[in-house]
Amino acid sequence: MVHVVRSMTVNRPLGPVVAYLADFSNALEWDPGTRECTRQDQGPLQVGSLWHNVSELRGRRTSLTYRLTRMDPNRLTFVGTNDTATSIDDITFKDQGATTLVVYEATVTFNGFAKLADPLLRRVFEGLGDELVHSLPAAVEARVTPA
Repeated sequence: MVHVVRSMTVNRPLGPVVAYLADFSNALEWDPGTRECTRQDQGPLQVGSLWHNVSELRGRRTSLTYRLTRMDPNRLTFVGTNDTATSIDDITFKDQGATTLVVYEATVTFNGFAKLADPLLRRVFEGLGDELVHSLPAAVEARVTPA
């Protein structure tokens, strides 16, 4: 299992930050590993909304289907699955007035033979987490209008 936690401050208010990150299609703009991310259903974003995500790790592409499993004013949870892994992306938010503290927690559990790559992939995910601290605030601040 790989577990990575990163905290960052975004120079935008809570509501618009949560709204932007609730649309997982936007991961293409802020997630350093994402190469494609498309919504698989229609209608308003809600618990149960689905996305097809293609990520690239160490030159290899992998596809997961992500489902929004929690949508609270201060917390979003996405669960991605495929045959080899389950990824839980849990994002919590703390209102700080004109800014928002974002805590991004990613837990990836590998299945079957993929478990053997766990130690190697741990370092890869740590590196992605380090990039996320810069890419996520930059994407939100570029897309969300200041208060």
